[in-house]
Order: sequence, then C-alpha cells, then structure tokens
Amino acid sequence: MTEAVQLSLGSGWLAAVDAARSVIAGPSWAGWILWLPLISLVLCGVCAALKIHTKLPAWITVGSLAISFVVIVALYMSYRQPMEIPLLDWFNLNWRSNDGQAGSFVAGFAFYVDKLTLLWMLFVTGLGTLIALYASEYMEPDVKRGYARFFAGISVFLFAMSCLVLADNLVMLYLGWEGVGFASYWLIGYYYTRPSAVAAAKKAFIVNRIGDLGLALGIWLIYYNFGTVEYANAQGTGLFQILASGSYKHEAGGWSIQAIPFLLMLGAFGKSAQIPLYVWLPDAMEGPTPVSALIHAATMVTAGVYLLARMLPVMELHPAALPTVAWIGGLTALLAATIGMAQYDIKRIWAYSTVSQLGFMFVGVGVLTTYGAAFHVFTHAFFKAVLFLTGGAVMHGFAGQLDIRKISGLRHMPGWQITAWTMLVGCLCLAGFPLSSGFFSKDEILAQVFAVHRPWLGFMLLFTALLTAYYTFRVWFRVCAGPVSYEMGEEHHGHGDDHHHGKADTGHKAPPRHAPPAHVAHQPHPPRFAINFVLVVITVGAIISTFSGSWVMDKVSHSSAAVLHAADSHEHHPGWVPWLAGTIAVAGIVVAWHFHLASRKSADALRARLLANPLTRWLPTAMENKWYVDEFYEWMIVTPLWIFAHALYLFDRYVIDLLFVDGVARLPKWMGRSFQPLQNGVLQSYAVLMAGGVGLAILLVVVLMPHLRPWLIGFFGGGG
Repeated sequence: MTEAVQLSLGSGWLAAVDAARSVIAGPSWAGWILWLPLISLVLCGVCAALKIHTKLPAWITVGSLAISFVVIVALYMSYRQPMEIPLLDWFNLNWRSNDGQAGSFVAGFAFYVDKLTLLWMLFVTGLGTLIALYASEYMEPDVKRGYARFFAGISVFLFAMSCLVLADNLVMLYLGWEGVGFASYWLIGYYYTRPSAVAAAKKAFIVNRIGDLGLALGIWLIYYNFGTVEYANAQGTGLFQILASGSYKHEAGGWSIQAIPFLLMLGAFGKSAQIPLYVWLPDAMEGPTPVSALIHAATMVTAGVYLLARMLPVMELHPAALPTVAWIGGLTALLAATIGMAQYDIKRIWAYSTVSQLGFMFVGVGVLTTYGAAFHVFTHAFFKAVLFLTGGAVMHGFAGQLDIRKISGLRHMPGWQITAWTMLVGCLCLAGFPLSSGFFSKDEILAQVFAVHRPWLGFMLLFTALLTAYYTFRVWFRVCAGPVSYEMGEEHHGHGDDHHHGKADTGHKAPPRHAPPAHVAHQPHPPRFAINFVLVVITVGAIISTFSGSWVMDKVSHSSAAVLHAADSHEHHPGWVPWLAGTIAVAGIVVAWHFHLASRKSADALRARLLANPLTRWLPTAMENKWYVDEFYEWMIVTPLWIFAHALYLFDRYVIDLLFVDGVARLPKWMGRSFQPLQNGVLQSYAVLMAGGVGLAILLVVVLMPHLRPWLIGFFGGGG
C-alpha cells in the first residue's frame, strides 16, 4: 500500500486494520498494576479506622504506586505487540431469542495493552508516585484530620484511571471513567467545611454527568450496531476488527451509527473540559494542590483525549465528527487563553492553561495526528505538574497566598530558588519556547493543521500560542522576578476554617533582596526535602520528555496497533511553522517582560486606560469575569431548571398530594364526621332521618329513572 493511499484512508482505518492482526496473551503479573492501588485503598481505610495519626497512609500509597510503576515499566520493556490479559470473569452472557437467533454480551475484566496504553500508564503511575510523595509533606497539617482520607482518594483515583486506560472493552472503560469522576468529586471536596469547595465538587460532578450520559449512550449504540464492546480479541470479533472488515455496512446503519461519534465526543468534552462543558475545571482548584497537579492537569483530564484516540476508527463513522473535534478544541484553546490572561490566582491561571492545552490536544485528534496529540499529552503532563506543584509550594509557604500581585522576587528569597527555577522550566515548556518539550509537541499539532489545509484554525492556534506565552511569563515575572515583596495569606495552604492556624499579618512589604524584618509574626517557610525533590525530578522529566516521549512512542510504533499514527508525514509539514511558532513564543515572553518586570506600572496604566474608554472597557471586564459564561449558564440553564423544579414541587405538594393523595384519603373521614351529629341517641331524630332518607331515595329515583314515575304515582296516589 503506497503512502498516498494510506493518507487518503486516514489513521483510523489503519488503526482498525492493525488491531485486526494477532492479539497475544500477556503476562498475568501485569494485574498488579491494578491491584496495588486497590490494596493501598484498603490499607488507608484501615489506618483511618484505627485512627493512626502518622504518615503511614502516605508511605503505603507511595510504595504501592511506585511498585505499580515498576510493573508497567517491566511490561513496557517486554512489549512486542498488542496483548490481552484476562484477570476476572465479569460479563459473559449468552441467550437465544424466540425467533431462534443467538445473542451474547461479553465484557471481561481484562487488559488490552498496546502502545497507547503503555504511553498513558507510564506517566499516570510515574507522576502519581511522585505527586503522592509531594503530598506526604504538603498535607502534613492534616495528619490528625483527613490524612488517610486524602490518600485513600488518591488510591481510588489511580485504581479507576488504570481501569480506564488498561480496559479491553468499553464497559470496563466506563467503570474507570465513572471511578475517576467519583475520585475527582471526593478530592475536590476534600475541605468539606468550606462552602466553595463543596460547590466546586458538586459542579464538577453534575457537569461531568452530562458528558457521561453521552458516553453511556454511545457505548449502548456501539453494542446495538456491532454486537460487541471489546476492542479486539483473538477470535477476530472485536470492534476494531469488525470496522476493518466493513461487514457492519451490510448489517446496520442509519442514524444510530452516525450518532456514535458525537456521543463519544460529548463524553470526551465533559471529562477533558472543552466547550461547552469546561466550566467545572477552573473551580476544581478548590481541592488540594497535589490533586490539581495529578488529576486536573496531568492525568484524568486527558481521559477524553485518550477516549477519542482509542476510538479513532469509530470517530470516522461520520465525516463531520473529527472536524468538529478540531474546531471545538481550537475555540476552547483560544477562549481559555483569553481568560487566563486576566486572572490573578496562580492555580486558576494554570487551570485555564490546562483547558487551553487540552484544546490543542483535541485539535491534534481532529486533524488526524493522534501521535501529536498523545505527544503533547505526555509533555504537558510533566511541565503542567511542575507548574501546579510550584504554585502549591508557594501556597504552602505563604499561608494560602496565590495572588500574583502580592508576591514578588521569589528567586531572591532564601530557600525558594528551587521553586523559582523549576517554575521557570515549566513556563518555558508551556510557552513553547524553542527547543523546549512544549515547543516540539505543539509543533506536531500546528504543522499538521496547516498540512491538512486548515489555515484559519492554524492561525487561531498560533494567536493562542502568543497569548499562552504572555500569560505564562506574566506569572513568572510577577512572582519570581523583581524586588522582594509579599503579603501573607490568611489560611494554611488552602485549608478551610477548620484548618486555620491563626490569621497572618497582611500588607507586609519586605525590603529588597533577602531580609524580611524580624517583627513579622508569620514568615513564609520554604519547602523541605520531599517537595523540592519531587519538583526537581518532575522538572527533569519535563526537560527530557521531548526525547523520552518520542522514544517511548517510536519504540512501540513497530507494534501492530498503530493508533498513534500521524496522518501526514513530516515531509508534508510546512517548514515555516516551527520558526513562526518559536518566534511567537519569544514575542509573548518579551511582551510579558516589559509589562510585568521592566515596567510593571505600565500594565496597570494600560488596564486603567482600557477601563476608562467606553469603547474598550468591555474587554478587560469580560476577560476578568471569564466572559460571563458561568453567569450565562446560571441564568439560562440553572435558574430556569431551579424554577421548573420548584414549580413541579409546588404542583406535587398542593395539587397531586392535596387533591389526589391526601384528598382521597380525607374524603371518607370528612363524610364520617359530617354524619356523626346524626348519631345522637334521640328516637325522634332517627325517625326523621329515616323519613328523610326514604324521601331522598324517592327523589333520586324520580330524577334518575323517569320511566318509574307512573308506577310511583300509581303506588302513592290512585293505586292506594
């Protein structure tokens, strides 16, 4: 098959053909990847039940995840071709209908291991181990509170994420999908005494349910049309094998097939925070910073990208599906970047940055460079984890302070150099600075966009890259460079009121360079060994992820499951794209340097001029208020639903209950009480009552049965 023919068919077809090749049995010891987080969960529960107030839950979790990482590395080193690894019998149903046709539903608790699986699991378990180690120090103030509960949540997440990625069928994937959503809800609401954290957890849970419904319907339609939920199997009856054979075209079709890609797309948009379901992710920063770094930056939020990359042959069932993915990703990237430019909370800026970078990944899938999308997932996992963890170190040391206007000169403060310089590396990667990991992984996507002749989308992404470089270094120049100046926060690294350790002094301005005055009651405390060690290790990973990520994917690219296929070769990529992208990144950094380091007052002056002009005041106002998307949802969706729900409640309470439930029940009681005065024990009253009853009966007969009137007249009148 020539390259031109391959390109015309698309990567999804190639993935289906390759998946149709032999699937071998894998080693049973790979099951420990899944069992170890589950064991960690149980042991953390035991620690909580026994009220063990030490760091034992952290060491149990770190040890379990570290061994799980070692197992996945061993599996990666022994990998040659796709493997199926059965663990437990789960769903294996067979039946015969009344018309004699046989049916079955098979969904085993088993692994399907290919290069896409290995790539995801390497950084899920590797980063999970390091971030759990970071959390062992970060969460120290909670040792006597929710320490075991926190690490139990981390264990639940790693178990569910492993189910999602390693699943050999869509039912097990859905189990993991719902599991990571539950773990996210659990950990976002970790500070359950803080109303904002509770609201953020509920918001994440409800918004994700919309996407999850789409995924559930998509899985049902896949089974309805193709008769299987397995990806591929040794019998050749898996989903990818059916798609490769093309036999489904003669057995099913119509809207039920055409809808599948869009339903899967809806599920992916919910989990990976894309328009219109992105609003939950920035609020998820209410959770502890290790949660933000692990779940809401590096791993769980990439589940939507994984789903579309895994289901790429299915996504090609409708010609408009992948272009829709690309445009939604591009618009999300641009929208989130504009919001990130105008925020002041470090974690919230990185959150909108995550939404934006996820948009780049979706563009990669949409333009058939799943290789580029997965490459950016890999590099982004490292440098975004660095950025969140450095933000967490600042929050931890400055009593919850995250406002970039209230911290300056971090790199000049004793003990903060590691935090400042590791943040610089993360910022360079996120900005796409030339030769950084983010530069190369973004280039894969941007070049493919122009290679498939989507210039408007490409230039929109280049503009987004400019904004990204600007707001990224806006943070670094404000927080890490410049003269030493800070205001302490009022909390202890983001804890709620129950974790408050005394209100810190605010408004303090330290003298330049090193010496904060001794009279200040609360001084920032720099991170200790565990946090600094993790920051250095993940930063090294961010630096070498350019080469390690490419090496990991290239090593397994000789396998038979070519899911990570670039739809166009590098020979077809326009050579000017990397040069332009690198120039744009440098330009964004230079602009940020001018406004936020060289002349900080000019940034405030520019904002003041924009706000003073009636023609331009809408721009900074709208960006700072996140384009009023949350308010729009509140008024157009939440409020009408609230009114409708309360109207239904009132109708149920005062119409259904009062008339048809309570009313029917009260009718006999009311009738009984109406006749109760007649039972007074007086003989004359009884006689009158009997006479009245006879008269009433006669009246009813006369009115209701007119043919009896002559007889009655004759009986009481002339007949007498």
